[in-house]
Amino acid sequence: MWTTLSLIAALGLAPGQAGALDLTNIRVTNGLLGTARGEAKLLPGDWYFVAFDIDNVKVNQAGEVLYSMAMELTDSKKKVLFKQDPRDLKVLNSLGGNRLPAFANVEIGIDQPPGQYTLTVTVVDRAAKATKAFTREFEVVPPSFGLVRVNLSYDDRGNFPAPAVGVTGQTFHVNFVAVGFKRGTNNDPNVAVEMNVVDDMGKPTLPKPLVGEVKELGKEHPVIPMQFYLALNRAGKFTVKLKATDNISKKTAETSFPITVLEMK
Repeated sequence: MWTTLSLIAALGLAPGQAGALDLTNIRVTNGLLGTARGEAKLLPGDWYFVAFDIDNVKVNQAGEVLYSMAMELTDSKKKVLFKQDPRDLKVLNSLGGNRLPAFANVEIGIDQPPGQYTLTVTVVDRAAKATKAFTREFEVVPPSFGLVRVNLSYDDRGNFPAPAVGVTGQTFHVNFVAVGFKRGTNNDPNVAVEMNVVDDMGKPTLPKPLVGEVKELGKEHPVIPMQFYLALNRAGKFTVKLKATDNISKKTAETSFPITVLEMK
């Protein structure tokens, strides 16, 4: 397992009330900028994104925030598996206000042992000399067939994350990874996937789902990255549904997430 800790570029939201440093709106998400993800049980090969807001930071006359962030990951026996020391950072609150959006990210190795883990994130407002921390627990479950690392991106390589909110005329890519699949006698997988988008009434937006399959994959690749193209051609609230079938083990996996498309005016 290896982990990273990052901070979203400051986009200062509406000014908050003056007060003590606080970490709020803490939530598990489907990747960077993704929708809320309720479960805290993760398959090997998945990732664990925790998004949050740093509230009531001190902003200097240049509109800058001076702060640091650190992260620690422990197992159920309190053994430290990873520790990232505080990193001094400086950002510009371009839109004003005293709030910064941030996130922590744990990437789970494909061979990570099952068990309970605890993530601790610590933030220091260096100008105000204030410290705040939070912890979140999650479980890595035994390997099985599933879809992980579901996220949206603007590009077809997944390098530019996109939120689940867009405007008409934009194009997104739906990214995900199949894990825990079986291989046949020729050592190749046989995984079929489909994407179905439904509107707010549950009606499919296309006559048939978009489909794909993977029947050849070298032994050196333990996971199958996949992607579907998503064109935002009309406004509304929709749900993207993904389904994968391992035709060798006869197992299926499904996941879904909402997306909102706004009209450009």
